[in-house]
Amino acid sequence: MCAGRVDLSFILRGFLSGADGVCIIGCHPGECNYVTQGNLHALNMVHLCKRLLEHIGVNPERLMIDWCSSSEGTRFAVLMRNFTEKISELGPLGASEGLSSEELRERLEYLHKLVPYIKLAKREKLSLRLKEEEYEGLYTKEEIEELLRDVPAYYIDPERCQACGICRRSCPVGAIEGDKNLIHVIDQEKCIKCGTCFEVCPPRFKAVKKLVGEPPPPPPPEEKRVIVRERR
Repeated sequence: MCAGRVDLSFILRGFLSGADGVCIIGCHPGECNYVTQGNLHALNMVHLCKRLLEHIGVNPERLMIDWCSSSEGTRFAVLMRNFTEKISELGPLGASEGLSSEELRERLEYLHKLVPYIKLAKREKLSLRLKEEEYEGLYTKEEIEELLRDVPAYYIDPERCQACGICRRSCPVGAIEGDKNLIHVIDQEKCIKCGTCFEVCPPRFKAVKKLVGEPPPPPPPEEKRVIVRERR
């Protein structure tokens, strides 16, 4: 599998599954088998992930990326031995960082849930193809703090919703509940913060609100969601 297919969510899922370290081995830069530079995409993503791990208190050295061709069996063995020794020195995930298993899981699950939002917010940087040494420092600690501080929430104003269904049909994860003549609500647990609902809501309604730095209001009770229209 091309290293470019390794998604940010795969890495976080590895740590959530109990791995003490995650290692990605790709083709040498300039030798991509698919001519897509997937290895550089993976390198870019790993630098972003390291910053995210650092932000939640996980040692970023637990994540490694390096290069090896199929003919370099000795190099592969050396890379694996060195990484295994490093992870042994770091110790068990969480305990070595001073985090309880509950704290660790909570932080990793929080990041994992935000993966679609993070990839959308950083899509321009993630698409960059630079020289290998130029990826170092591409993402700053302050940038990640701002990214995770300004996570948006989306809310459908029950006073403006006309139950047209456009946002519900457009939501890529089915996080919007509603029906004809029934005020729509966003399931905040399912919402991936992509903003599609905000973009497609008809301007004449302006029912979907984007909130930053504040939690969305609770949805209206079921009995108050029915829209009664006057017959003409």
